[in-house]
Amino acid sequence: MRFSAGSALSAASAAVAAAVSATPRDVPGRAESALLTSLDAIEEAEALDAVTGPVRDVVRKLPLGRLRDVLHGRALGHPLHPVLVQLPMGAWLSAAVLDLVPGSERAAGTLVAVGLATAGPAAAAGWVDWAELHEPQMRTGIVHAASNVVAVGLYGGSLAARLSGRQGLGRALGWAGLSVAGVGGMLGGHLAYRQAAGPNKAEPVPHLVAPGWHAVGRMEDFPVGVAVRATVGEVPVLVVRTPGGTPQVLADRCSHLSGPLSDGRVVDGCVTCPWHGSVFRLSDGHNVKGPATAPQPRFDSRVLDDGTVEVRLPGAG
Repeated sequence: MRFSAGSALSAASAAVAAAVSATPRDVPGRAESALLTSLDAIEEAEALDAVTGPVRDVVRKLPLGRLRDVLHGRALGHPLHPVLVQLPMGAWLSAAVLDLVPGSERAAGTLVAVGLATAGPAAAAGWVDWAELHEPQMRTGIVHAASNVVAVGLYGGSLAARLSGRQGLGRALGWAGLSVAGVGGMLGGHLAYRQAAGPNKAEPVPHLVAPGWHAVGRMEDFPVGVAVRATVGEVPVLVVRTPGGTPQVLADRCSHLSGPLSDGRVVDGCVTCPWHGSVFRLSDGHNVKGPATAPQPRFDSRVLDDGTVEVRLPGAG
């Protein structure tokens, strides 16, 4: 099945319009803001799955190799996409300001071109992150991407108009592009903060575990080399007993999107998340492979004389 940017945008627009029009405004508990209700409706628009599924498969199959982890931002410890987005948005916002200043046509045109040149890397990072999200997040993300495609098209037209001497048209298309990019940015913020795409899901763990040692089971409960789920208070943990007998313990919920590591594969001292393939080293929780950009919280462990296995957060007393 073939998909073009135009067909994807048309499908996204139609699905969002249908979802928004069908969303009840007076149901108790729904957000009172029409804007927020509309934004929430996007993530519920199952019609968008006809677009998100095939596009996700294409992005996942791209032969990016190690570049995929670079685009995820694994080396930074957080997603790269929000960093790269500052380049085109900053250039375009500056161009819009200069368009109000007489005699700044050439500088404004240069900034429009800079924005177009830097939009590609920002989009690439966004696409690889988007392809590893949950379905509701992907629906919002595809509309976010569609908005940005429109913005790039408007800025492309703006640059062409400026180069041909039609400065008035170039300014108008630039301001229109900035407006559409602003809508895309709002959708990106909704995706990142309300839908929690990108934040480290394991960050709360140290705040939920009381200081001191906690029993998680007995040695016979943990076969060698097998991923076993246990709990420390309300926090699920992954326990893997090594051939030497020492249990290695990590927070069980993946820092990427909370996938259960205890359902994953244990190979060569690492565990692979069953949801999106992030790989963590058992000895220290280091994220060896993305899409996770943050490591897993690690627990110290000890075995008492009676075979009880206890764990604690490092340095927690």
